Amino acid sequence: MIPQPKHTTIEDMIAILSGTFLVAQGVYFLQQAGLLTGGTTGLALLVTQFVDLSFGTLYFLFNIPFYIMGWRRFGTQFALRSVFAGGMVSLIVDHISHVFTIGWLSPLYCGLIGGLLMGVGMLMIFRHNASLGGFNVLALICQDKFGIRAGNVQMAIDLGILLASFFFVSPWLLACSVLGAVVLNLVLTMNHRPDRYVVCY
Repeated sequence: MIPQPKHTTIEDMIAILSGTFLVAQGVYFLQQAGLLTGGTTGLALLVTQFVDLSFGTLYFLFNIPFYIMGWRRFGTQFALRSVFAGGMVSLIVDHISHVFTIGWLSPLYCGLIGGLLMGVGMLMIFRHNASLGGFNVLALICQDKFGIRAGNVQMAIDLGILLASFFFVSPWLLACSVLGAVVLNLVLTMNHRPDRYVVCY
């Protein structure tokens, strides 16, 4: 396979910023409907119900170990970009209510649109040598080291976390949350494949 041309730094930054914005929008939809998701995003959404800390604060704290893991595996550039991307998602989600509010939306719709937006946003970030930290890093390591698709790894982790949340949300909200996680990971599984998309860093 012939490698794709190398992305420029400007292209990388625009893509990462665009991706973080889409992910933050997706998280906000889930948050407004009381839905959960997998990974550190899901953990942060769940824990906000029990502690007096914002989603953004918890999300960034939960991701710190994974930023270190990404630095050790993929290098300084990857780690710094990932810290930036994760920080932007935290910042946007915590302040998006100042410019955008939702009166009411169906949880089913929020699960679908939230999962889709997060999946597309993560895909953009992944393709520009960055991640959002969390289990995304573990998924990328598995793909890089063992050839296991990142989307498959992410889906397994996400579904495990959602099943563990069974006692904290209603069956209907859990079903909508699972749907969102499946949509998110299908986007990654179908589009982030090492045999289809190769970029020189």
